[in-house]
Amino acid sequence: MELISGGICAAKGFTANGVHCGIRKNRAKRDLTLIYSEVAASAAAVYTTNLVKGAPLYVTKKHIADGKAQALICNSGNANTCNADGIEVAEQMSVLTAQALHIKPEDVIVASTGVIGQPLDITPIAGGIPGLVEGLGDHSDLAAEGIMTTDTKRKELAVSFLAGGKTCKIGGIAKGSGMIHPNMATMLVFLTTDCAISPAMLQKALSTDIQSTFNMVSVDGDTSTNDMVTVMANGLAGNQEITSEGPDFNAFMEALNTLTVYLCRCIAADGEGATKLLECKVSGAKSESVAKVVAKGVICSSLTKAAMFGADANWGRVLCAIGYSGADVDVAKVEVSFSSPKGEVLVCKDGAGVDFSEETAKEILLESEIDILIDLHDGESTATAWGCDLTYDYVKINGDYRT
Repeated sequence: MELISGGICAAKGFTANGVHCGIRKNRAKRDLTLIYSEVAASAAAVYTTNLVKGAPLYVTKKHIADGKAQALICNSGNANTCNADGIEVAEQMSVLTAQALHIKPEDVIVASTGVIGQPLDITPIAGGIPGLVEGLGDHSDLAAEGIMTTDTKRKELAVSFLAGGKTCKIGGIAKGSGMIHPNMATMLVFLTTDCAISPAMLQKALSTDIQSTFNMVSVDGDTSTNDMVTVMANGLAGNQEITSEGPDFNAFMEALNTLTVYLCRCIAADGEGATKLLECKVSGAKSESVAKVVAKGVICSSLTKAAMFGADANWGRVLCAIGYSGADVDVAKVEVSFSSPKGEVLVCKDGAGVDFSEETAKEILLESEIDILIDLHDGESTATAWGCDLTYDYVKINGDYRT
C-alpha cells in the first residue's frame, strides 16, 4: 500500500470538476462539484445523526437503496436544509445532472452545504451543470474546492493497494471546518475506488471504519444537519469482486482507514479559527468503548481546547474532562503527558500532578500539532480522537456567518 496523487480521480474511470455557478457572490469561489464514474458503481453512505437532515440526504438514501450510483453532484454556499421545496430541488439537481451525463436520475448522489434555512435557487445550478460536465477530467483539486465553505485548505488524498493480485486505488476529498462533532457524519466526504466490491461489503467497510475515524473528530461540538460520507466503487481495477470477509476485504479496509484517518486529521487541523491540531491518544483502557469515551471527552472539552490555544499545560482540564466523560475509569491510575515535535512532558501520574518545567511544556505546546497522551493503566484497549484548539477567530467566524 502506498500514498499516491490524484485524489478522487486516482481510481480508474473517475473524473471530476468544480466550477462557480453563481450560488456564491464571490466569483473566485467554486460552488458546484461533480464526480462521475464511466460505469455504474457500487455505492454506500453514512449520514448525520441529527434529527434535522438536509433534503439531499433523503434523496441520496432513496437513490442508493439499490446499492448503485454513477455520479455525485454537490453545491456549496447554501445548504438545501429546512426548505419547504428541499426534496424537489434535490430531485431537480439529480435530473439535470443525469440528463447532462445521459444516466438515470436514480444513479445520482446529491449533497449540499452552506447556510441552513435559506431557499436554494435551482437556476444557477441548472446554468452551471453543462459547463461542469463539459469540463470533467482529472480535476480532483477543483472538485475539492467546490465543496469548501469556511475551509481554508483543500482536503484530498489517494492510496493504492493490492486486492486479488490487482492494483486498486481509493481516493477522497473532504470538507469540514465548523459544525464538526463525532455523530456521523458531520462533514462531507466523498470517496471513490476502482476496487470491485459488493454494495453490502462496501457498506460494511464504511460503517465499520467511521466508528474509529470520522466519529472521533470534533471541532466545536455541533453536529451538522446536511452532511454525509459516500463511497462509489466501480470495479475497473479488475480484481475478483469482494463479497465476503477475507484477505482482500482486509486490504480494502486498511487502505480505506489510511485514507480516512488522513482526512480526519485534515478536517480537525482546519477547524474554524484553529491554529493547532490536537490528537488525543488513549491507552490502557479496560475496553475500546471506554477508550473512545475518554478520547472524545477530552477532545471536546472547551477548556482543554482553550488551554492548548494558550500553550498552557493545564493538565487539570484534561483530568476534569475524563471525570465527566462518563467513562468507567479509576482516576487514581490516570497518567497524562503532552507531546509535540519539540518533545514530551509528563504532567500527571496516578491522578495527581508531578513536577515538570513550565518552560519546556510551553515550548512543546506552541507547536501546530499536539498529542494529548492518556494512559488509564486499566487494560489493553486504545482509541484516538482528533480536534483543534479554541481561538478568538472561531467566535468571529460564527458571529456573522449568515450575514
